[in-house]
Amino acid sequence: MADPQERRVFELPVRVYIEDTDAGGIVFHAKYLHYMERARTEWVRSCGVGLRAGLTENISYVVQRMAIHYSVPARLDDQLLVTAEPDAFGRVWMDFKQRVLRAEDRTLLCEADVRVACVALDSGRPRRLPENMQALLRSNVQTTE
Repeated sequence: MADPQERRVFELPVRVYIEDTDAGGIVFHAKYLHYMERARTEWVRSCGVGLRAGLTENISYVVQRMAIHYSVPARLDDQLLVTAEPDAFGRVWMDFKQRVLRAEDRTLLCEADVRVACVALDSGRPRRLPENMQALLRSNVQTTE
């Protein structure tokens, strides 16, 4: 049986395109945020939760805070792996640990701790995570109990 810790980490392959880079072929720092957003979204989708359905229920998700550290730059044409690992959650928020790795040698390029809040789409006010998202997080966040 696979280690439960390994099953929690979702990996999304991404290639660096010219639109992602500066004139020197190095990935612009804000592009890492795009890569991480895609990985979180694809993690949710891979677990069978449709985000579009949430929109019809007045649910949206917004990044509330992020701590990010850049280690090594990604470059034009690099193949990357962008991870999304749910780490903790509360009534209206969920935390993720995320990494961007160079695929060929798994060199750590960037890592971040991200808090995503659930909000009412019409007002922007915090709202409780929907039950399907809570269940998903319960089954993917390792508890210390």
